[in-house]
Order: sequence, then structure tokens, then C-alpha cells
Amino acid sequence: MRIAMISEHASPLAVLGGVDAGGQNQHVAELSAALAEDGHEVRVYTRRADPDTADEVPLQPGVVVEHVPAGPAAPVPKDGLLPYMGIFGEWLLGRWKHGPWAPDVVHAHFWMSGLAALTARSRYPVPVVVTYHALGTVKRRHQGAADTSPRQRIGYERVIGRQADAVVAQCNDELDEMIALGVPRERINLIPSGVDSAHFTPHGPAAPRGPLARILCVGRLVERKGYADLIRALPAIPKAECVIVGGPPAAELSSEPVARKLTDLAGSVGVAERVRLVGGVSREELPRWYRSADVLACPAWYEPFGLTPLEAMACGVPVVAYAVGGFTDTVVDGVTGHLVPARDHRALASTLRKLLHEPSRLMAYGTAAVDRARSCYSWRRTAEQLGRLYGAVTGREALLSEAVA
Repeated sequence: MRIAMISEHASPLAVLGGVDAGGQNQHVAELSAALAEDGHEVRVYTRRADPDTADEVPLQPGVVVEHVPAGPAAPVPKDGLLPYMGIFGEWLLGRWKHGPWAPDVVHAHFWMSGLAALTARSRYPVPVVVTYHALGTVKRRHQGAADTSPRQRIGYERVIGRQADAVVAQCNDELDEMIALGVPRERINLIPSGVDSAHFTPHGPAAPRGPLARILCVGRLVERKGYADLIRALPAIPKAECVIVGGPPAAELSSEPVARKLTDLAGSVGVAERVRLVGGVSREELPRWYRSADVLACPAWYEPFGLTPLEAMACGVPVVAYAVGGFTDTVVDGVTGHLVPARDHRALASTLRKLLHEPSRLMAYGTAAVDRARSCYSWRRTAEQLGRLYGAVTGREALLSEAVA
């Protein structure tokens, strides 16, 4: 099957760790690879943000990334991309009508990609599947006046959910939020993201560490990731360090606003010597950092899914997370780690302190985490579930059933 992935702001070619480069980029890259391994032909359409980038870039056998000329060929914050989605959709329409390749199904990632896909579908008959990756209602609830999303976002998300042929929820919390938004339940399919358990493994080299217990955080340097909560908790967790991996390269951290705030906060609460910001690292290096940790902390205020817990779990590291979003699905409380009330840094401190004082429990949680990541969250399983969904919306599943009968 020929599958068009639309990911308007999140290119699978991007270096992870930037403000708008994180889980969605990785999700699209690894999902596309898994689908190609199943024999599908995948093209990923993302906005051109660099005039020197080639029109088409092979990602791996069976996967090609195409750069769409929509808006300036320069970086634009994702919340400023809405005016270019009509152009994006019109370009897709022309490409599919008159170009050498056209999809059997379109999978749009993020609400603006959904707009572009539905614009093209208005004059080119192709089924559209949408994964939101984040919902405007949730973002507005948690960020309030700090939410920079276009004011039309929530209304558009509602319309997209009703007009798409199918919608993918990545966790039960997101499914409930979609129903509350007004997306018909019969169109929603619960299909979680995955983790590459061949890359993220318990075995292999680990990043160097000292005598302190290591609490690791991994992700973009944005306020909602909650790293400040962990730093506030650290005075109550003696003999432990907080290591944060993510953001710009180490050499640029001194000029990064969130990094400066975290550094200042660490000094103000008396833990500056126990907080380390590493900066962004390559995907190849990430397993070393996970293996170096005693526990991964995920104090995000909200998280539509969250790939980092799965990566840590696949490396045999237990997870302590706020009980929000996808964490409530991936982390089994008392089995692979612990869930604590959101935005409660005292509960976070107490849970981490107790866990770090029980090496046998850390080991048991780590063993269970590996098993859960491998058995429940493989990209192979995700690709198979989506393959069945694509078959259903294209009618190929029905044709196959008739042929077998």
C-alpha cells in the first residue's frame, strides 16, 4: 500500500531536542520505517524550512521525505504555520494529481497536517487518518494565557475529527478527551506509539556517573516538561543528582532561556552542584544515558503520549511520572515504576526518595519495565494495527476477506 504521511512541522529528518522537534518527529520516522518493513511504500511530506534541502530525501528503503514549499524556506514556529496550510494542501493536490506517485491512504500527524490533508482530499478522493499528537483543549487547560496556539485550533480539531475517515488516539486519556471534544467514538481507534527495543536495550555501555544516585529526565527544554518541579523536589532527595538530557547542544545552553531558569532555580534551592544539564544528544547516544540512570523522572504537566518512558523501560530503567496523559497507560504503578499526583513536587520527592532507598525494588521494576516495553509497545505491533486500519478505510480489508471466503 502507498501511504502518505503528512507532518507539516515535524520532519523525521530533524535533529531532536529543539523547541518544535521531539516525539512527533521520532514517531513519524520510526512508524514510517516499520510500515516500510511490512512492505508498504511511504512518503513523508513536511514543510521546507531550509532552501538548501533537497526536494526528496530517502530516509531508508521504502521511505522518502518530500519537502513542501509552503511559506518561507526558513524555520517558523509551529504556531505560526496555520496561514500556510492551504498552500500545503493545494501543493499535495497537484502533486498527487499530476506527479509520479499518489497515495492509497493519507495519515496526517497533528491538527494542521489534518487541515492540509483534508484540503487535498476535497478534490482528490483518498481516505484520511489523523493522529493529533496533542489536543488544543488539553494545552489550553494547562497553559492558559501562555498557550500560543492559534485561536481557531480547538474548532478546527473538532471539525477534523468529524471529517477524517479515522482518528488515532495514542492512549485512553486522549481517547476520552477526543470524545469530550466531539469526535465520534466510532471513528476513534486506540493505537499506542512504539519503541525500538533493538536500539533501546538494557545491555551495552552507560554514560559515566559518580557516587550519587542518578535521576534522569529526557526531553525538550520547555516549561511544561516540569523539570522545575524535580529541581524543587531535589533538596528532599539526599545523595541523588538530577541529570536533564535535551534541548540545544551543550555549548548553547548558556543562552537558552529555560536552561538559564532551571540553573537559577537549582542555585536558589541549594542544589546547584546536584543538577546537570547535558543538552541535546543524538539518538545513538540516548541508550547510554538511560542505562546510566537509577530512575527516569517524568514530571510533565501533561503529556499526550510520551516516548521517553518507553525508551527508559526498554533499557531496564523504572519510571516515576506524574499521573497524566499517556503515562497512565505506559507506567504500571507498583510494577514498572510509580505514578504520583500531577504538579505535586512533594509527592514526587517522597516517591523518588523511597524508591532510591530500595535497590531490590528498583531491580524488580526495571525487569518488569523491559518486559512491558517489548511485549506491549513494539513498533511492529503499532505498524500491524495501523496496517489493519488503513485496510479498513481503503476497503482493502473487506476485499481480502471476500477473497478468503
